[in-house]
Amino acid sequence: MTLAGKIAVVTGGSRGIGRAISVKLAQMGCFVWVNYVSRSEAAEDTVGLLEQSGGQGRIIQFDVADFGQTQSTFKSIITESGGVDILINNAGITRDGLVARMKEADWNAVIDTNLKGAFCCAKAAVRPMMKNRWGRIVNISSIVGFSGNGGQVNYSAAKAGMVGLTKSLAREFASRKITVNCVAPGYIVTEMTQNLDASVKEKMLGEIPMASLGEAEDVAAAVAYLAGEDAGYVTGQTIHVNGGMYM
Repeated sequence: MTLAGKIAVVTGGSRGIGRAISVKLAQMGCFVWVNYVSRSEAAEDTVGLLEQSGGQGRIIQFDVADFGQTQSTFKSIITESGGVDILINNAGITRDGLVARMKEADWNAVIDTNLKGAFCCAKAAVRPMMKNRWGRIVNISSIVGFSGNGGQVNYSAAKAGMVGLTKSLAREFASRKITVNCVAPGYIVTEMTQNLDASVKEKMLGEIPMASLGEAEDVAAAVAYLAGEDAGYVTGQTIHVNGGMYM
């Protein structure tokens, strides 16, 4: 597959799954705008990796949960690049805790970044896609958006909301040849999972039929398919990347 000449924006692209997606899209020919909020060094490292793979990209700082900031930043991207063809809504945070002890601020922070942020970016990116009658929006949900998870009511609710957002946007934009899909990762090797105790990892692996954690590149491969020409007739769908943990 090739996406030569396409302009992509990857939110939360400075590390982990976002970094792997950024590199993958760059390898396919996209110019990738790598979004970050506070870790500019990590974002620069991502751009360095995609350039090493023969791709091109730049970092761009904005908070996806800030509606005004998101709209103005996308206007700048569109002015400079000539448009946006692919949007990957990957930015996300966690503020875990049992609901009886969860602060309202922790609920709001996760919903604002993980769900409202996807709305803000989609609203900002879709106009040039509609004009060109071509576009790809891929939202990164999670297995817990389908299964739920104790101690993550805010995160699970936001990720479940991403699925409803995906289906509704898919219906709104289908006639303009814009597809909107979702990828729901399971347990993926990240900074967080690498620091888990051995007993926790063993319990986790026992719940996965394939008996291994996924890699960020596994998620990036699913995103690359949905962003490419081969998925032009796929919209409103969720691809689960979880080793069989949720079926």
